[in-house]
Amino acid sequence: MENSELVMEKKIPIAQMEPAERKILLARLAEAARQIRVDIVTMIHAAKSGHPGGSLSATDLVAVLYFHQLRHRVEQPDWPDRDRFILSKGHVCPLLYAALAESKYFPREELLTLRKTGSRLQGHPHRLKTPGVEMTSGSLGQGLSISNGLALALRLDHSPARVYCLIGDGESQEGQIWEAAMSAAHYKLDNVCALYDYNHLQIDGFVEDVMDVAPVADKWRAFGWHVIEVDGHDLASIVEAYDQAETIKGKPTLILAHTVKGKGVSFMENIASWHGTAPNDEQLKQALKELEE
Repeated sequence: MENSELVMEKKIPIAQMEPAERKILLARLAEAARQIRVDIVTMIHAAKSGHPGGSLSATDLVAVLYFHQLRHRVEQPDWPDRDRFILSKGHVCPLLYAALAESKYFPREELLTLRKTGSRLQGHPHRLKTPGVEMTSGSLGQGLSISNGLALALRLDHSPARVYCLIGDGESQEGQIWEAAMSAAHYKLDNVCALYDYNHLQIDGFVEDVMDVAPVADKWRAFGWHVIEVDGHDLASIVEAYDQAETIKGKPTLILAHTVKGKGVSFMENIASWHGTAPNDEQLKQALKELEE
């Protein structure tokens, strides 16, 4: 698909679209998500290391963000009024790199250099090395605090830009997440939208067994956030959630996305060991076959 024109500065809410227009949008987003998943498993196979599980679970959230919601300019990555995307759980950078390549920030072929010496695509994203990356991340729990700082600065500049921050459920065991949640509500940062990838798995197993974070929606509401719960693989619901988030004033918004770790590749789905394991040759072949189908 051609995405050179998918640099969104204005958009029509999905509820206001004609049925044919809505159908075209969702088909385009589905194809973007499929291509991103293909690129994720392909680059991790080439690197022989990486994190496919969480990359695949959050793919639909990020596909809708980059190819419908986010206001950004590929030819002007430092455009002052761009929306910012902060990848707090930096180990799922294959997802970010695939979205950036699909957006034309750099050639898709460069994805095959993931984690190689001298590559711009390191094992965790580096703001000074990779075009389109807003935050160097890797240590978990920090992204929402940085998002708050960006949002406060944008408010002082009277900028219309918004900040979107992807966090994980295992990551939400970090105390800094909750300090940042409290701060965002205190300062009424309605230009912050957190994306919660609720796939229930982390490197050591099920989140509920390691350190339970439930009830997630109730906790964030108690911290003063507007919470929208969605099926994190239903593209229309994700678009609607982003549309709704833009209308919320006086408080930050959390999109609580119920997802499946490893989504799109049957043998990876809901399996903790695929948190940080690269597919071998046969597994890559099967994964690509499933994604093509």
